[in-house]
Amino acid sequence: MKLFIATIVVATLYNALPNQTDSSPLVTASGERINGLCPESHRWVAVSPDLLEDFPFGECILVEGADEMNGIWRVTDVMNPRFTNYIDFLVEDTRKLGKWYDVKITLVNHEE
Repeated sequence: MKLFIATIVVATLYNALPNQTDSSPLVTASGERINGLCPESHRWVAVSPDLLEDFPFGECILVEGADEMNGIWRVTDVMNPRFTNYIDFLVEDTRKLGKWYDVKITLVNHEE
């Protein structure tokens, strides 16, 4: 696995629900369709707009420092512009929401 760009962020969780997204909660900003029955199975993440240039749609990131959320996630969504230096994990609405500070994300080449 070849590593590229890394940064430290705040990480949170979100659900594919209208009150946490927009009027089309089962479609990401990149146009991907979310499995409403098991959204977490995708391992998709949203990034704040300031991170989108370095961590663009379709790229994979390695997440470290977010407990059970650690691992490889794919960037498919963008957060509200009021957030900077954040990532948001897409999870089931039954999961308790959480927040982690000092989370390291690294852009990776997922082709091994």
